[in-house]
Amino acid sequence: MHTRSLAGQVAVVTGASSGIGLAVAKELRALGLQLVLTARSEDRIGPICSELGAEMLVADITDATVPDRLLAKALERFGRCDVVINNAGAIEVGPIGSIDVDKVCSMVRVNVEAAFRVAYTFIKHFAKQGSGHVINVSSVMGTKVRPTAGAYSGTKFAIEALSEALRMEVAGTGVAITCVEPGIVLTELHRDWPVHPTVGMNIPNPLMPDDVARCVSFVLTQPPHVRIPRLMILPGEHQI
Repeated sequence: MHTRSLAGQVAVVTGASSGIGLAVAKELRALGLQLVLTARSEDRIGPICSELGAEMLVADITDATVPDRLLAKALERFGRCDVVINNAGAIEVGPIGSIDVDKVCSMVRVNVEAAFRVAYTFIKHFAKQGSGHVINVSSVMGTKVRPTAGAYSGTKFAIEALSEALRMEVAGTGVAITCVEPGIVLTELHRDWPVHPTVGMNIPNPLMPDDVARCVSFVLTQPPHVRIPRLMILPGEHQI
């Protein structure tokens, strides 16, 4: 069976200035989609938008107005919106005695509150138009836990739970929702860690952002009757 063409569709990508978000934006542009990209740093997202011919919104994803502004920008500039890549995220881990709870709460605002706002804003629009795809970038840690990472796992479990409930609500319509669940990906997410998890977990060949982007493309190009609620992607050495 042939895969579906996405040419002419419009996608919004959050956290698009690096890592998975940037790789997915490039993949989608190559598939013929028009893009609306958002990130906090104009210095970083500006050249990317210029390269990809994308619309830009420089903003903090925790600003409650951002999801509506992103959707409005897509509709005003391109007249439609078909896909949202709900990707912006943060990580804070640590043992009980030293973890910074204020930083944990900041992570929750990004990974849960902001991600929920994006998901609801776009799925409401997709439900009204009868088509669309929400892709939430979760994590393998949205299905498992390990010591010192319970709070981070909790944020990803939350997005998994929301996604499953939303999938049930829109079943039988043209709207799809997917959680992409990567293992260790070589991005800036762990740049401040004293020991990078690829070293600590002995994963010399981690996933690259392009690996995740190809999987997102796979999900989006399935025939209209196919749903992929979850797609886990792991490096071969990842024992989890």
